[in-house]
Amino acid sequence: MIVTIMQPAYLPWLGFFDRIAASDVFIVLDHVAIDRNSKTKFANRNRIRTAQGWSWLTVPIRSKGKHGDLRLNEIEVNNETNWRAKHWRAIELNYRRAPYFDDYAPQFQAMFESAWIHLAALNAAGLKIFMEALSMEKKVLLSSEMDCQETKDQLIVELCRKAGAATYLSGPFGRDYLDPAAFQSAGVELLFHDYDHPAYRQSFEGFEPYMSAIDLLFNCGAESASILRRPQSLSAS
Repeated sequence: MIVTIMQPAYLPWLGFFDRIAASDVFIVLDHVAIDRNSKTKFANRNRIRTAQGWSWLTVPIRSKGKHGDLRLNEIEVNNETNWRAKHWRAIELNYRRAPYFDDYAPQFQAMFESAWIHLAALNAAGLKIFMEALSMEKKVLLSSEMDCQETKDQLIVELCRKAGAATYLSGPFGRDYLDPAAFQSAGVELLFHDYDHPAYRQSFEGFEPYMSAIDLLFNCGAESASILRRPQSLSAS
């Protein structure tokens, strides 16, 4: 059984879903603090295509508590600004002429019309929409419900053990911090997922990779799942 583990993300990109598609179980790493690396921080933001290239959609959050950073499943959405209407207007403005916008717009519009207190609940709602649209029937677990005691790379090994993993599918950055010997000792094969982004038709001239997967859905419809999986590459090093 192949397990992948990722922090929850807002309107995730294609590589996020390709890793899920290549796995049997997806563990949402929701009991750790938010990633503050500007290059990999996607818990509350992602990109959409625009006539000018692309633009960020960022959910305002309250990520600090009395004792420092909150865990991802504790982070609250800051609803003092009308970010939901702003995000939906931006999506509608840039995708309303996309060929499959009407097929998926109602689900996303309903998400933006709902009130959200916690970021985790918002991201879970988005994940469900995407997985249904991409016909992904995978088991989804929450790390916050798995009684984990370890930290850092040992946490990943512990989660794999608890999920009964034979193989752990890591993202490419896992090469920088995961200890292969720890996985070998646990009897878990360690593989890395390198995503070679596919090109597809977009609503504006040229092609911009690394957009939210809504870009693929609105432009390619039922073909999205097959386009998503074309470049899959898994390696042990």
